Amino acid sequence: MPLNLPNLLTWLRILFIPLVIGVFYLPASWLSATEANLIATVLFIVAAATDWLDGYLARKLNQTSAFGAFLDPVADKLMVAAALIVLVDLDRTHSVIALIIIGREIAISALREWMAKAGKSGSVAVSFIGKLKTAFQMISISLLLYWEPLAGIPIQMLGHLLIALAALLTLLSMFYYLRMAAKTLRE
Repeated sequence: MPLNLPNLLTWLRILFIPLVIGVFYLPASWLSATEANLIATVLFIVAAATDWLDGYLARKLNQTSAFGAFLDPVADKLMVAAALIVLVDLDRTHSVIALIIIGREIAISALREWMAKAGKSGSVAVSFIGKLKTAFQMISISLLLYWEPLAGIPIQMLGHLLIALAALLTLLSMFYYLRMAAKTLRE
């Protein structure tokens, strides 16, 4: 495993996962609900920003590696899945939405691995709809973690709307990737 800045940022994202989750389970005497919401949201946004930053730095500094290419999507999926499970536990999102998003991530990861073994990984390379899905997921999860009204903006309602759109984009992107892989899947 090459130890470079992009890989360190990916590991940092993984280390943030228990912090984002743990804040909600600290005793109420340590943090108020509002403080827990704010801290978890800030940690999640910082972790989400490292997703963009590690990829940018890997390309800019010419520090791409097979290990980094493997670890980066794993870190993303762990972060999203952990946050969704906490949001379901806190009754801030519906379990069906979490299952759609987490299930798609597992299915497409398996599809990508299978396509790579078949020598056709380019067929399921990240697409615009996949990037759009990720943006909606990160924004909606951040809003649902924050939960509090902000400057008159109904964060809860906006978070619910965006997570539903994220689930829809999640399904659309899954069908897109399955269609791209259909010929190889039929063989």
